[in-house]
Amino acid sequence: MSDTLDRSTKINLLKEPVVRRLCEVLDKSSNKGWRKLGEIVGSERRFKVSSDDMEMCSLKVLELEGSPSRMLLRLMGERGCTMGHLTDYLQTLGNSEALQCVKPSALQILIQPQSVALISGHNLRLTCHAVGKSPVQYQWFKTKEEVPNGNSPDLVISPVHLKDAGFYICRVNCGETSEFSQWAQVDVMNVAMSYGQSYHSLEGRLKLVIQPQSQRLHVGENLQLDCGAVGRPIPRYQWHRNGVPIPNATKRKLMVPHAMQDQHGRYRCEISSSSERMWTNEVDVVIDDVYAIGGGSSEFFLNSIPDQLYATDKVALLIGNLSYQNHPQLKAPMVDVYDLTNLLRQLNFQVVSLLDLTESEMRNAVDEFLLLLHKGVYGMLGFYKYVDTPILKHSDSFRVTETLTEVIQYTLLFLGLLYYAGHGYENYGNSFMSILKLMQEKETGLNVFLLDMCRKRNIHDESTPNIVLRVTANIVFGYATCQDAEAFELSSSGFTNGVFVKFLKKRLLDDEKITVVLDRVAEDMGQFDATKGKQALEIRSSLSERRALT
Repeated sequence: MSDTLDRSTKINLLKEPVVRRLCEVLDKSSNKGWRKLGEIVGSERRFKVSSDDMEMCSLKVLELEGSPSRMLLRLMGERGCTMGHLTDYLQTLGNSEALQCVKPSALQILIQPQSVALISGHNLRLTCHAVGKSPVQYQWFKTKEEVPNGNSPDLVISPVHLKDAGFYICRVNCGETSEFSQWAQVDVMNVAMSYGQSYHSLEGRLKLVIQPQSQRLHVGENLQLDCGAVGRPIPRYQWHRNGVPIPNATKRKLMVPHAMQDQHGRYRCEISSSSERMWTNEVDVVIDDVYAIGGGSSEFFLNSIPDQLYATDKVALLIGNLSYQNHPQLKAPMVDVYDLTNLLRQLNFQVVSLLDLTESEMRNAVDEFLLLLHKGVYGMLGFYKYVDTPILKHSDSFRVTETLTEVIQYTLLFLGLLYYAGHGYENYGNSFMSILKLMQEKETGLNVFLLDMCRKRNIHDESTPNIVLRVTANIVFGYATCQDAEAFELSSSGFTNGVFVKFLKKRLLDDEKITVVLDRVAEDMGQFDATKGKQALEIRSSLSERRALT
């Protein structure tokens, strides 16, 4: 706080940085925090802090970024509490850290540097001004590197270049006390100037200097739209397509890697500051189908197909069942779901993880997942179940038909994954045939089945498959164990994986064809002494193209 705030000053005149630091200290303290402060204030009855007031303060913890301390200080301020009162209360509280927050500082930054957008070739000036009880020293930094000769209140770069763009901060020293300014972003644009144009004044109204341009490109090519305005403070950006804001498109440059046909349309950008708003021109983006041959203006643009295909969206549903009525309780599914969730997020999946679903809940989850499939999508389907004895009843486990484990689908358009961990058995391969048939009807581009489960037969189930599958070159099966054998989870009192996932998670991020990844997992499992001769990965594939989860 400033020295001008004496003991008679009302606490509602405290500056926001002081209030924020004080509330952080009081909120985190258990025995010398806001609750004890409220008791001290209430005991005097001067500012009438009641038990109802304290309950209202405590409810602030339920709000996003809510602060009980801030609510208490606001009530005290509304009832006339001064700096003198607050200082006395904090001394009674015995919280020296909180008391230090409201005492006059030996060093205070009065002018903070402001973010700015400007044109290459112009002059950059950032200002930081501080006062202290002794001479003040300055040092400017760009990110973590000291700026040469940046030891005065004003940082001047003349002329500024593209390489000078970035984030700047100033460290201020006064004796043994030091403070850092707020960060300031510098955006430098390279703009060809027309005769008579001048953008030397960066204060006041925004000035639009870069307009986006209409584009025509082919499916799979990168879309980039640029715009830019100069001004201080730095402008904010929001791109729109067909009048609708594009999520997370808040930079000067809009980048859409490997654009698809459904991303065509009319684009423009909204540029704003604290006091005004403007729009760029609206431009057309046309995306031609590179796979069309003939038919008027369409052509076969073979050269425009990228060397490597990417997914523009990836979605994963992970299911793990641990608790059973008639079968042993499992440990590994929860850990497997957790580990695979983290790994898949590294592959840019959006992941939903579910535990202990009923049969109907799992069916519903699978039905919803199948709705996401469409032509060209890659599908990866796996079943993860662990049991050391054959399962004989339907009461709390699926045949593999209904027990989806991991379905990863990806293409230029979409990538999704479904994972299941729990008990299971297999009869005549009927476990997965119905789902595979449904996926084929969707014309998926890749179907990968990973089945981590016992493959013992259920002698009480004599059903046989009556499903006709199409001949396709896009199916991969990875069985965690051989036919009529068991799949194991590791015995441990703590957290543990199933044997298959133990080795799968070490290879899942590899940028290799999926069958190569499974081959390496099989080799790793073959060296594991605990299950050697009891569990071995079995792989079957009709895959004729390179497809990797990355």
